[in-house]
Amino acid sequence: MTIIQYENEQQIRELFSHQSGSGLNVMEAVTGIINHVRLDGDKALIHYTEMFDGVRLPALAVTGQEIREAYEATDPYFIETLEQAKANIEAFHKKQVRNNFMFTGEGGVVLGQRVTPIDKVGVYVPGGTASYPSTVLMDVIPAKIAGVEEIIMVTPPGKDGKVAPAILAAAKVAGVDRIFKLGGAQAVAALSYGTETVPRVDKIVGPGNIYVATAKQLVYGQGLVAIEMVAGPSEILILADETGDPRSLAADLLSQAEHDKLASAILVTTDAALAQEVLEEVERQLALLPREEIARASIENFGKIIVCDTMEQAVQVSNMVAPEHLEVCTRDPFALLDKLKHAGSIFLGAYTPEALGDYFAGPNHTLPTSGTARFSSPLSVDDFCKKSSFIYYTRDALEAVGDRVADFARREGLDAHARSVDARMGLGSGTEGQQ
Repeated sequence: MTIIQYENEQQIRELFSHQSGSGLNVMEAVTGIINHVRLDGDKALIHYTEMFDGVRLPALAVTGQEIREAYEATDPYFIETLEQAKANIEAFHKKQVRNNFMFTGEGGVVLGQRVTPIDKVGVYVPGGTASYPSTVLMDVIPAKIAGVEEIIMVTPPGKDGKVAPAILAAAKVAGVDRIFKLGGAQAVAALSYGTETVPRVDKIVGPGNIYVATAKQLVYGQGLVAIEMVAGPSEILILADETGDPRSLAADLLSQAEHDKLASAILVTTDAALAQEVLEEVERQLALLPREEIARASIENFGKIIVCDTMEQAVQVSNMVAPEHLEVCTRDPFALLDKLKHAGSIFLGAYTPEALGDYFAGPNHTLPTSGTARFSSPLSVDDFCKKSSFIYYTRDALEAVGDRVADFARREGLDAHARSVDARMGLGSGTEGQQ
């Protein structure tokens, strides 16, 4: 981690130029996996689960008994925590529900919009270096609120052929319909095409490694399914003034660094002395982490402390980076809120660590990364709905505007469009042949 003195916007752009796309080797590997699953279905899934997860499964589906046993084996205190987190997530996301609307215009015109849920959604829950029951809650609960008919969850098995009990407990609390022991690009392919066992879905949500992200891009590009976003490595940016506490700030930076060697942890401050104190505190706390190797690689390669002359400069840096997580640890954080244009989720004040958003507060933790917060939003109920507009015209209403509609169509060179109006009303004498 290095301390950098702010100079100008160009300097910041160069520091945080995001690289897009995955390597050619990854793309080729993922394409091969997708094609294999498309052709061989369950046989390919069993093959890849043995290859990548080190276990040969007799069956891909998680049974009801496995879910019950995992739930009963889970610490009651954690079950209570899951239930409380669920209540918070539900309360927040219910505010996002969009209503149908309908209104009438002159001549009996009726216009409106219907909001309907997606039929079937696949939720990808990562495994590997950590277990993420929080992802289950965050991705499933908004779908349930939206009214999705069936929620299919996929998650990699452990070496024992089982799914982590905490993930299964969270799935039961959240209300997942079916669960399969699948991870990686092969899980994405199965959800996209369907196999003998795994149903095809209409949309896939959930984070994963570069192979999962690439697979989501490919199946979306082929028009097979929708996806919510392609998530990159975790990010945190902290704005701090002289009131910042070095110990807390260092801990918050490391909370994202421990996710992934490619994660980025950034402090932007107006206090040079605080910058140095945080740098020293990060080093001290690194040695205490069970995931020190991962966190250290992240901090050394992508960790930065930027010292600005003014808070206006600091805010400008934040808006340019457009971070996934943005903490505002200043004397008056709400004074900056309206100036912060680009961020996935904003955490205001010294007592609002990013971990609150990850697990408990209620807003979604599936957030735009890699600068995409400039134009995209956190996962929400909207991601599990689609909208249809509807139109009704009476004869009188059509006669009032029919000549204009027919004229418009002919000016675009689409005579059949115009005739579809003419045929109903006997229009055409005033517009026939016009261009």
